[in-house]
Amino acid sequence: MLKFVFIFYLVFNSLASEEYFLTLRNDKVNLRLGPSFDYPIKIIYKKKYLPVLIKEKSENFRKILDHENNSGWIHISQLSKKKSVITLTDLILYNRPTIYSKPLVNIKTGRLLIVLKCKNDWCKIKSDKYSGWIKKEEIWGRL
Repeated sequence: MLKFVFIFYLVFNSLASEEYFLTLRNDKVNLRLGPSFDYPIKIIYKKKYLPVLIKEKSENFRKILDHENNSGWIHISQLSKKKSVITLTDLILYNRPTIYSKPLVNIKTGRLLIVLKCKNDWCKIKSDKYSGWIKKEEIWGRL
């Protein structure tokens, strides 16, 4: 019985500490110094669908890390499961998921892209009027 309890604790503890990506639900989201509305605001994000990495949980708040290594707490009502990424370098958007397909447009570093789907090393994304494929290796966010 003691072995079962120990194994259950290890499995549950590893699942509870798993990191995952979410995005900002609104155009204005407050990042706080602690997990409560009583803590002061550290940063005000002004970009809907910005991807953030969830590091910890505390009741209705989540500790996040953004693509610039800013860290703090956001209320869960301000987070969404929409998939998005930020480009880490300048990229080429391709018509199909291969570098041998037609290049459509250059995408600059820091661009926010909505992810439609991913397969293997590629993601199909949408940005303004463009839709196409980019390589996963140079993006940050939920895949």
